[in-house]
Amino acid sequence: MKKSQRTHVKMRQFPVRNNVLCVNDTPITEIARQIGHTPFYVYDKRLITSRIQELRKALPPQLQLHYAIKANPMAALVNHISTLVDGLDIASLGEMRIAEGASTSAENVSFSGPGKSNEELREALASGITINIESQWELQRLLRMSQDAGKVPSITIRVNPDFEVIGSGMRMGGGARPFGIDTEKIPQVVQEVEAANVNFLGFHIYWGSQNLCVEHILAAQKSTLDLARRLSQFCSKPIRLLNIGGGLGIPYFPGDQHLDLESIGSGLGKILQQYPEFNECNIIIELGRYIVGEAGLYVCEIIDRKESRGETFLITNGGLHHHLAASGNFGQIIRKDYPVCIGNRMQDSNKEKAVIVGPLCTPLDILANKIELPKAGPGDLVVVYQSGAYGLTASPQDFLSHPRAGEVLL
Repeated sequence: MKKSQRTHVKMRQFPVRNNVLCVNDTPITEIARQIGHTPFYVYDKRLITSRIQELRKALPPQLQLHYAIKANPMAALVNHISTLVDGLDIASLGEMRIAEGASTSAENVSFSGPGKSNEELREALASGITINIESQWELQRLLRMSQDAGKVPSITIRVNPDFEVIGSGMRMGGGARPFGIDTEKIPQVVQEVEAANVNFLGFHIYWGSQNLCVEHILAAQKSTLDLARRLSQFCSKPIRLLNIGGGLGIPYFPGDQHLDLESIGSGLGKILQQYPEFNECNIIIELGRYIVGEAGLYVCEIIDRKESRGETFLITNGGLHHHLAASGNFGQIIRKDYPVCIGNRMQDSNKEKAVIVGPLCTPLDILANKIELPKAGPGDLVVVYQSGAYGLTASPQDFLSHPRAGEVLL
């Protein structure tokens, strides 16, 4: 897919009226006026709702859908999503507070992540949420706390699988990992758990994220179910909960293609039929980026335009301090451009190649490198697509002490 075609695919989600990009029927110029400043993130509630509806339609009905708050913890956004999904996944005390303000019952909230503090474990224990145990030491700390508090914790064991998945942008399992307990140690841990005063629910097996290959995703989930079957044999009772992660990716770069969600859903349905022992088990698919990633935009304003040795630079008031991922500094090995546009010049025919940079004193502060766009200057708005996930809260907002970006859900 050519770059221009790829940009058009992303732009179709947001309508253009009178040469201006719109979000939920509101021009971004009007959004900027209402907020009173740039930069800002804007998220389209209708696109989020539509994506969840598409998932519900495509996925097997026995799968429960959970939202991973880490992808985007904006409270209003989480509150909206919580009314549409079956549960939430958190990874910190701050996210726990956000989940507590949403319309999700505690038993449908799970707490993942290595290095949970004693305060986080105590709060999770008190709230009654499900705690995904990441290590034997974490288990022992929780057992001591639960004994002192006179409360029975609900737990799953997070497993570091003994397989790796091809094509994942970020591998969360297989090999030596800080996440979860190695597969070969699970039999011993199950013995410890079953001997303790806990509500043991089952397993959390998370293999990776940002995968754009249907075949690889289905192979990974088949391996996940195989592993769950194998590990369940060490349990004295049938497991009641199995979190199989998610891993569904969204297209960012030239050559990326949207996932065929129908093929994912039908493939998962066929796989689940092979495991009748899990018919009474709550099987959870946990998604974050796939739900919100394509529903968000990052908008910043051009402050200056300059020429340097034959190249045009558009200097904005936004950059890596607000959107680390778009700058290429959030795990990219080779930097690639997110799709961008000039939001108030969508249909201008006068084009040029330009480098879009932020205001920071570092050469890493690049939003787009030598990309063809309508000719723009001070006052025009640069818009970065695919910005609904891992944007503001995944960025060093205090770097160089520039003002923080706003957020709005429309």
